[in-house]
Amino acid sequence: LNNHQTEKCSASFLKMKLKEDINPLLLQVFRSVVWVYSAITFIPWYFFSGAGTNIERARRIKARSVSGHPAGPYRASNSQDKLVAWMHPGVDTLDKMFEHAARMFPQRDCLGTREVLSEEDEVQPNGKVFKKVILGNYNWLSYEEAYEAAKCFGSGLAALGQRPQCNIAIFCETRAEWIVASQACFMYNFPRDYLSISSLTLLPPTLIFQDILCDLPKLRYVIVVDCKSTSWLDMPRGIMVYNMDTVKELGSKADNCEQPQSTDIAVIMYTSGSTGIPKGVMISHGNIIAGITGMAERIPNLNETDTYIGYLPLAHVLELSAELVCISHGCRIGYSSPQTLADQSTKIKKGSKGDTSVLKPTLMAAVPEIMDRIYKNVMTKVDEMSKFQKTLFVLAYNYKMEQISKGYGTPLCDSLVFKRVRGLLGGNTRLLLSGGAPLSAATQRFMNICLCCPVGQGYGLTETCGAGTISEVWDYNTGRVGAPLVCSEIRLKDWEEGGYYSTDKPNPRGEILIGGPNVTMGYYKKKCNNGEDFFVDENGQRWFCTGDIGEFHPDGCLKIIDRKKDLVKLQAGEYVSLGKVEAALKNCPLIDNICAYANSDQSYVISFVVPNHKQLMALAQQLQVRGTWEEICNNSQVEKEVLRIITEAAITAKLERFEIPKKIRLSSEPWTPETGLVTDAFKLKRKELKTHYQEDIERMYGGK
Repeated sequence: LNNHQTEKCSASFLKMKLKEDINPLLLQVFRSVVWVYSAITFIPWYFFSGAGTNIERARRIKARSVSGHPAGPYRASNSQDKLVAWMHPGVDTLDKMFEHAARMFPQRDCLGTREVLSEEDEVQPNGKVFKKVILGNYNWLSYEEAYEAAKCFGSGLAALGQRPQCNIAIFCETRAEWIVASQACFMYNFPRDYLSISSLTLLPPTLIFQDILCDLPKLRYVIVVDCKSTSWLDMPRGIMVYNMDTVKELGSKADNCEQPQSTDIAVIMYTSGSTGIPKGVMISHGNIIAGITGMAERIPNLNETDTYIGYLPLAHVLELSAELVCISHGCRIGYSSPQTLADQSTKIKKGSKGDTSVLKPTLMAAVPEIMDRIYKNVMTKVDEMSKFQKTLFVLAYNYKMEQISKGYGTPLCDSLVFKRVRGLLGGNTRLLLSGGAPLSAATQRFMNICLCCPVGQGYGLTETCGAGTISEVWDYNTGRVGAPLVCSEIRLKDWEEGGYYSTDKPNPRGEILIGGPNVTMGYYKKKCNNGEDFFVDENGQRWFCTGDIGEFHPDGCLKIIDRKKDLVKLQAGEYVSLGKVEAALKNCPLIDNICAYANSDQSYVISFVVPNHKQLMALAQQLQVRGTWEEICNNSQVEKEVLRIITEAAITAKLERFEIPKKIRLSSEPWTPETGLVTDAFKLKRKELKTHYQEDIERMYGGK
């Protein structure tokens, strides 16, 4: 970056500083002490920490247009001549990748699961009963053991009559057995799918599963993960139930399996369905190998000493790719869940340890929703501190923000002030990978400061194996998703209706098209969509049209600025980006979640809001409004005051007048994947939300 860009970057950091409520004289004394400390320690720290090298890395050009045109295609600086398709020569399928890892790291820990010591019901003050668990240490399968388990399970499936290139479905929470089952399918060339099922892996008991049995005429076998009796399920005639260990025993005798080819389908993975009905994406072995090769290149010093915590849904491309990256480098993966992740998680009994405290991971993937929650919870606790504690935190926070903007670290602040917050994720985290949705600048900066680690914000889709771009660890800019990975290249396609062109100044803009060996084979049984969304260029390379709008910065980094399907033209002709409105307002303390909505025949935006329980109850008390949670959410006085606060937040975020919601609906029910209003990655399902709030839409738009 040139000096002008560096100054602009520093200015944007300073806008995110916390308010310093302290006597000006004391503030000046503090700054003088900090200046003296910095002057004494700077030179030795600068040379011993390698800060100078990192600053140069952050400022260098990270990607260039190989054609010289502003539309691209853009490639990473270290893959200008050729895109990278694999890590190791000849290792071009996932079974070979796992075999290579088992050969390189046979005795190292591979997959870990915590022992459940006890479970108990805990009655809450409101009468609800929550199940709490006390968990022990992690029990580990080595790479050699995990490889043999997968081999036996795959052989057992073959013994049951499963044939190569016939689909298997996995219906299971994120756990070690998921990966073992997947690797078995990869070895024996059984694509994983949810349709045309001949076998199924799941966790009992599940009424949902029983409800769909009649819709699965080809289902022959159900394989239960837990080592429990299989007589619990009243199965229709012709369906056999086995547990996983029994199938492994069936496959304990070695046999020959059909080796998959790089072009064979490994996974049929479904999109989140945030914009409509989920589509099955056909992903080949070669696609995934290319994708994880590109991702791994952006993680410095990734090796067998790293520990990754797995808790996001493995049916989501972000988690699957992250775990396969780790396996390819011999890392250990300890399994968790959102309910047991931290000491304060909902299923962890008070006084016992959450998974991060026990595992102490060095690597972690997270969706913005989870990081937003951490940010809001910590900042709420800061507000509850004594004046001295709060002042110390704010001064340290702002000091570290200034240092980060210059590319420097703050080891003293990290150890004295932020150590406790860093401990929320175990204390050893060296990299957080964010994906699945845009991460707000305020939350990203908070994670950098309080968790003392870089946030690699990535951009990718199921259709590109989750691979597209990832920001480098020494690039502390916010709001960008980094340069193209070494497996991908990106073009910008003009979008006339939205007014985005590659010739725009100061930066080229347009619809993002991703090309490379990681671009998948198309949609399962949807040829019409394949023609619209995928194409092959004159060189035989596949491309995917993302529907997202981006701009390239001078250093070759991409910023997502809009989405074609999120853009609504209002009655007066103004274009509103619903995603932009939501991102601007989501960090408001009163908001846990928000969905902006607009009709083209109306002149203003409305919003559905899930309020923060603690903040809204405090606001109701100020307004002297009493009642149940539902009554408070439906109270017109409370709604009016929340709208006023949201409007102030929108003005502060510099939203245009026509982008600011004019009416809101407070929802007393949270939006969870179980409600069907958000995906497993907590992305909004706009169609379902519109249907759910149809009466409120009509009310807010005057009954039209």
